Amino acid sequence: MTTSLGTHDAIILGAGAAGMFCAAMAGQRGRRVLLLDHAEAPGKKILISGGGRCNFTNLGTAPDRYLSANPHFAKSALGRYTAQDFLALVERHGIAWHEKTLGQLFCDGSARQIVEMLLGECAMGQVTITLGASIGSVDHADGRFRVTTSQGVAEAPALVIATGGPAIPKLGATGFAYDLARRFGLKVVEPRPALVPLTLGPDQALFRDLSGVSTPVAASAGKAAFREAALFTHRGLSGPAILQVSSYWRPGESIAIDFLPDQAKGWLREAKRSEPRLGLRGLLNRQLPDRLAVTLAERIALPSELGNCRDALLEQAESQLAAWPFAPNGTEGFAKAEVTVGGISTADLSSQTMAARRVPGLYAIGEAVDVTGWLGGYNFQWAWASGWAAAQAL
Repeated sequence: MTTSLGTHDAIILGAGAAGMFCAAMAGQRGRRVLLLDHAEAPGKKILISGGGRCNFTNLGTAPDRYLSANPHFAKSALGRYTAQDFLALVERHGIAWHEKTLGQLFCDGSARQIVEMLLGECAMGQVTITLGASIGSVDHADGRFRVTTSQGVAEAPALVIATGGPAIPKLGATGFAYDLARRFGLKVVEPRPALVPLTLGPDQALFRDLSGVSTPVAASAGKAAFREAALFTHRGLSGPAILQVSSYWRPGESIAIDFLPDQAKGWLREAKRSEPRLGLRGLLNRQLPDRLAVTLAERIALPSELGNCRDALLEQAESQLAAWPFAPNGTEGFAKAEVTVGGISTADLSSQTMAARRVPGLYAIGEAVDVTGWLGGYNFQWAWASGWAAAQAL
């Protein structure tokens, strides 16, 4: 005999950031909500975010800091539920927070405080939470969704896909959202790893010897450029600047790194005139980690003293240091990616409500959707904003 999980106004699949927040907001609007997840505990990705302190939003949130096939899609939801709105909720729960660089907000204590806050909000909305429930099938007939799980069957006129993308599979992440979307006729923009370290081939193996070296740079891929730290690893490149450009990088393309982004044009010629006996290695050593300074100086191979260098040679060296090309041969994949670029096509969703245009009662929110933010709290803000938008329509 099949166990019944009851009839509800809405079933939300996925107890991550977007799913929990949407459930709480809909529940507090008087909707009878069932929140389902195959994991044994909610908010696993929240708990590891921000080094365990959860970078829960960013004060600089704006639509131009998100990638999507439709760059305008996120405007509505982000405009109606802002970083300040979520911060007000955090403060109502008495959670101490601090701002780091570039508008990033973190808990003073633990990311668990955000999970507890979301669970508390769900309790206020009388949300029914069922964990450890693997989903067998999802059917739709006569205006109702029927979800069969390992713990029983549930029915509702509304279904919200909030199961995220395949990034960080060790936390249970899968492409389930895409399979379900296709099952209901929604298009999926090809998913790929984002906010992910890049790998280098054998031809750039010299830089692998710099594993562990980190320095502030300006990294660019196409028209996107970010000024933050880059980190050399035994496999290639990582660090915030690299994670940021990885979302824009495509296989076969190069990225460029400016190792001295604060230097004005002509700085090497100026150094030649003021300190002609100095060599490039000694000059770079003042501004870069020693191992990196040595490697770059050896690659550029100027004469031993700047005074012996023609100005044209110095200009060439300057240009090389300002746009050092790297040709990644890949990424470290979904296993090391923080999020996913691509997902359920926004062309099939309402930007106002996150509802599927051609399937009444079906919604998709959070990382499952083709909206991906920069590093630094932007993806959490999309989870809150898209979850809120759907909750107002349920």
